Amino acid sequence: MHVHGHHMPMSSPNVQLPRNLARPPFAEVSRDSIMAAAPELASVPAEYIRRGLRPKANQHLKPSQVPDADLHTPFTIALVYFRASTRGPTTADLPNTCSSRIGFKIPILQRAPDDLPASSPGGSTITLPVLPLTLPSPAAFSILHQFMYHHRLDSVLQALFPLPSAFLHNLSHQTVQSTLASGTMLHQLSTYVCSSASSNLATLTTHAAHVKELWQDMVALGLHDPELWDTVDLAWEIVLGALNLAAAQR
Repeated sequence: MHVHGHHMPMSSPNVQLPRNLARPPFAEVSRDSIMAAAPELASVPAEYIRRGLRPKANQHLKPSQVPDADLHTPFTIALVYFRASTRGPTTADLPNTCSSRIGFKIPILQRAPDDLPASSPGGSTITLPVLPLTLPSPAAFSILHQFMYHHRLDSVLQALFPLPSAFLHNLSHQTVQSTLASGTMLHQLSTYVCSSASSNLATLTTHAAHVKELWQDMVALGLHDPELWDTVDLAWEIVLGALNLAAAQR
């Protein structure tokens, strides 16, 4: 899969931020896509399939960054083991934080085109197509891609802005939910983020832009994972609190 996008540089920290980040309606992976990728899983619940994929994260998670000119070029791989399951299943006021156009080639499970080329006569290689997908933030997608395989909430937060290591250690969904419900904990974390940024509004706005870009990609993909959405909500609460603290010091 080819993921790409274009970002404009940040211009000013004076921006309007929404109080909450809206969640899109939930839409489950289509049964046709699951059947096309793995017919043997036709009657298996999607959540069970997702849980079964998690232990296989390391063998599937091998993205490579390539020059933009090469992004649409099909590529040939060694055909070691091939079966159906290896084929393919705003906050507009916030600035984007990257100024360059980048893209990634990432192996994914997606429904393959009907004209997927066959293997070579010797049966040792196969040419796979590149399926383009434009997203608001390729950099943010790398966070989502890691989460889809490893399901680590601490890695999501760590990729957005600095937080205490003691809080991130063994972070669970229950801890995320309890923190969201605790004004004291939210204030402590916002204070930490504000202090780490030396109360600099531009730095904190960049942190907010990182959260916004992750949210935009999640909306664009229709990604539904309650644990991930709660974690993004937590990140938004923390960064808004940090911005309020920094603004009060000016």
